[in-house]
Amino acid sequence: MNGKNQIVSIKGTRDGLTLHLDDECTFEAILGELKKKLAFNGLNEEQPLIRLTIHLGRRYLDHEQKETLKSLIREKQNLVVENIESEVISKQEALEWKENTDINPLVKTVRSGQVIDIRGDLLLIGDVNPGGKVSATGNIYVLGSLRGIAHAGVQGDQGAVIIASYMQPNQLRIADQMSRAPDYESEGVYMECGCIDETGKIRIEPLQEIIKKRPDLASFERRMLNG
Repeated sequence: MNGKNQIVSIKGTRDGLTLHLDDECTFEAILGELKKKLAFNGLNEEQPLIRLTIHLGRRYLDHEQKETLKSLIREKQNLVVENIESEVISKQEALEWKENTDINPLVKTVRSGQVIDIRGDLLLIGDVNPGGKVSATGNIYVLGSLRGIAHAGVQGDQGAVIIASYMQPNQLRIADQMSRAPDYESEGVYMECGCIDETGKIRIEPLQEIIKKRPDLASFERRMLNG
């Protein structure tokens, strides 16, 4: 019987073990077969901890089922579940993903003392004046002058970017990284993009250079055309 027809198949990888579960049989059948596999896999408690990744395929497990699966595997003291991967997600997870990837257009001037907080990407058609603040869980696009504060990736997305037609901010923040305005008087720059570079610090570069490094930003144009 080949791996594709097995209810449970275990393969060794460079990073530990990978557990593939059949996505057509019942969950009870999975548990029964897994008990047999773990009983005869030759592992013992004296061996060091082995990391285990579980692939569910096109199967969805709720929180209780995942905990049941983890509990069964934990009976083997040298196995630790590092990750559970599935090709499907719940409706709630899908809605949260949509909220975090939606582009939210806003036409206004953000004045001193005003705060705009967006879930997803923010497309601001207008200026952010000194003392004003815009923040988003995703990217921030300002079709205007950015002279205030902008915070992208507020939930920890270090891949988020901040793009402005005219960049002269009081402060830029991406995830937990922060870049303050220079202490000396300086000119602003046109069509620049702030991002976290390979050293983990915020850097402002020409938009064209960022697009070369982040071709996924081209999806912004497609989403705008299709939206």
